[in-house]
Amino acid sequence: MTRMRRLALVLPAALAGLAAASPATARDYGQQGTVWAIVEPDLLAQINTRLAALEASGETRKLNERLKQRTIARVNRPSPVAGLSRAETPRTWLFDPTIAVAENITDDKGRVIIAAGTRVNPLDSVPLRQALVFLDGDDPEQLAWATKTYARNKAKFILVAGAPLELMKARQRRFWFDQEGKLVRRFGIRAVPAVVEQQGRQLQIREHVLPQKRERQP
Repeated sequence: MTRMRRLALVLPAALAGLAAASPATARDYGQQGTVWAIVEPDLLAQINTRLAALEASGETRKLNERLKQRTIARVNRPSPVAGLSRAETPRTWLFDPTIAVAENITDDKGRVIIAAGTRVNPLDSVPLRQALVFLDGDDPEQLAWATKTYARNKAKFILVAGAPLELMKARQRRFWFDQEGKLVRRFGIRAVPAVVEQQGRQLQIREHVLPQKRERQP
């Protein structure tokens, strides 16, 4: 009998023996320690319980009232624009508002009105009819200069600090606020009062130095 034939006869018998022996190797070692059931608290139930407790104690009402007061305070007096100062040196420059269109602008039927890459100057279609006057609403001298220099329909007053609603009531004219300083950064304004006016197809921006008050002679 050849060696390969002997292996063919022996291997099935060996495998059968292993299969028969394998169940005997499995043993039950029993419980080795204390076992607890896995219990996880319901997160939504915890939240509801906490909210109910806050409601019962009146804490929810207090939190809502504090949020309301903070919101009112922020509306009445927005955060001042950082990095600005009162102008000490006059400065004048021109600003070109032309932009390059990033993608095609189409009408409601998908027809291209302005192709991507086209340079567009907003002043060609929407001229700046009123001066934009940026000023510190907490500076009485800036307020006095602005209201004396610009009539009600000749300028828009844009605050970089101060309380716009309070000023509207006191001076009976509208005030805007440059939220987060987006406009002053866009125009490059570093000091106030500053005035933006149209000059042809550009904007002229001037930072004004207010005249010093003369001290009274004794």
